Parts: sequence; C-alpha cells; structure tokens
Amino acid sequence: MTDKKDILALIEKAETTHELTKDEIVALLIDTEYEAEFFAAADRVRRMYVGDEVHLRGLIEFSNTCKQNCLYCGLRRDNKKVNRYRLGPETILDFATKAKSYGYRTVVLQSGEDEWFDVAAMVDIIKKIKELGLAITLSVGEKPREVYQAYRDAGADRYLLRIETTDKALYEKLDPGMSWDNRVKCLQDIKELGFELGTGSLVGIPGQTIESLADDVLFFKSMDADMIGVGPFIPNPDTPLAKEAGGTFELSTKVMAMTRLLLPDINIPATTAMESLNPQGRVLALQRGANVVMPNVTEGEYRQLYLLYPGKICINDTPAHCRSCITGKIQGIGRKVAETHGFRVKRA
Repeated sequence: MTDKKDILALIEKAETTHELTKDEIVALLIDTEYEAEFFAAADRVRRMYVGDEVHLRGLIEFSNTCKQNCLYCGLRRDNKKVNRYRLGPETILDFATKAKSYGYRTVVLQSGEDEWFDVAAMVDIIKKIKELGLAITLSVGEKPREVYQAYRDAGADRYLLRIETTDKALYEKLDPGMSWDNRVKCLQDIKELGFELGTGSLVGIPGQTIESLADDVLFFKSMDADMIGVGPFIPNPDTPLAKEAGGTFELSTKVMAMTRLLLPDINIPATTAMESLNPQGRVLALQRGANVVMPNVTEGEYRQLYLLYPGKICINDTPAHCRSCITGKIQGIGRKVAETHGFRVKRA
C-alpha cells in the first residue's frame, strides 16, 4: 500500500475514525511523500479535540540519583561521571511555589529511582504542594501498588511512567534487571488507582523496528493512556549506547502525530528532546499534534546535572526566562497558554 490514493485514504481514515491496523500504521510511518498531509491531519484532530490552548507544566528535576541501570540513560547507576544531587523537601516546595508565581497550574516532580525519598517523604511533599492549588504529576519510576495508592491519597493527580518500547525482548535487553511485565503491571495499577496515566516511547533505540513503533501506538490506545510523551533517543557519551546512531526528529514527530490521530483527546507534550535535534522542535511538534510543553522550573546548577542525554536545551536559562520564551513561541504560532489545570476531557 504505497500509492498516493492509498496513503491519502489511510490519512483520512485515521483522521475520521481514529482506528488503524498495525499494517496501516506501518504504511503511514514509512511513507515520506505525504508527510505534510499526515501532519496537517494530526493538527486538525488536535484542534478539534483539545483546542488551541497549550498547557504548561513546570518541571522540577529533584534528584538525579537512580538505582536502575538502563543502557540509554545518562542517569544510570553505573555512570560514575554524574555529579549526583537530590533536592531537600523545602527546596522542592520553594521551586513549586515559584512555579505557581510564574503562572503554572501543574508541576511535574521528576527524578531517578531514588530510594532516599521514601513514601513518607514523598507524601509530605505532595500534600504541601497540593496546598498551593497546583496539579501534581509524578515521574519517579516503578513502585508497588500500595505506594502509588499513598501518592494518590496524598493528592497526586497524574503519573508518568514511559514504557519506552513494547518490544519485550528489547526492553529487557536495554533495561537490565527490569521486567517488562512488571512495567505493564505498574501502568495498570496507576490507571486503576485513578491517576491520569502518562506513558510513552523512545524513538530510534538500537534494535527497534517500525513495526514495534506501531505496536507502541496500539499499546497506548489499548491502555487508554491520558498523556503520551514521544521523543527521540539521543545517545549519551557516558553510556553503553554512546556510539549508536540515535533517533530522528522526523520519525519521532510522526509517531507523536500518529498517537494524536488514534488517541484524539489526550494530552501530548512537545518534548524537550525534540528541540535538542531541531531548533524549532517544540514549535513544530505543537503544529503536528502536541498540546503540552513542560518548561524546566528547576533552578541553578541542578539544571545542568540532570543530563539524560547530551545537548539538552535551556540548561543555562532561568525558569522565568523559560516561561517567557515558550510563551512567545506559543503565541507566535497563533496559540495561547491555557489557564486551567489541563486535565484530559474525554471526547473520543
């Protein structure tokens, strides 16, 4: 299925029915002739289902310590070149308070899997931030169900746990000591406990196929995930995958756009990694289906120490500058910054 009529028919089917088979997804992902039409369809679906508002989430990277050893991640346990840090609860609350003053309605608390932050510590942080009237997204890794329950009871609203790849063998090769089945169980627990569920994938990891990327999108749909983050794999020189080619901006945005077409009412971030590959990356992502941006509100040297991958943007900027900069970019494409907490409104 490669001629113009067939490809354009598939784009129309995706836009109008939000249903495609795996083979149809693959056909659209490998097509290079009608990418403009494909991206335009994703943008129309975005406008129809979630509108022109862009939701900003203030990102607080509160610890770069991690017990896991994922081959692609700069924060992996065995990377001895990382200058490890963790922010104290008072500092985290201070950054959240400042995020509110900049106009953010949501903060994202992100860290490696750092066991120093036990349940009691996290619950206390969540409750205090919740008192500020902010929505809270957590991105702190795999936990037992009862820990997720404690976070939810304390007031956390969303939880982000990327599957990275639905290819089980590839996942367990790249994430030594981790179980793909447990990852999926964690996602199911998060969803069942009433969080908005966030997941996503890395595009361009070694051994990945277009077929497995199609499986990723179908997995997101089967989980009825509420937010999906898609970004390119960018090799970190201090990891075992240092010499790999990495992912491309174009394919990453195609997977993102496909996700918009098949899950029309979810929240999709224009990820920072996209702008590390393309100077206009986040703006282009917003024009290809995304409706969320997560500017960094971490202050000082910590922005430079949370290095998942090289070339990370904005590490020398201030949170105030980031807020102003992204607002200008959003307004520059005729969109506006949302003033709500930005929860998913199911319309599909």
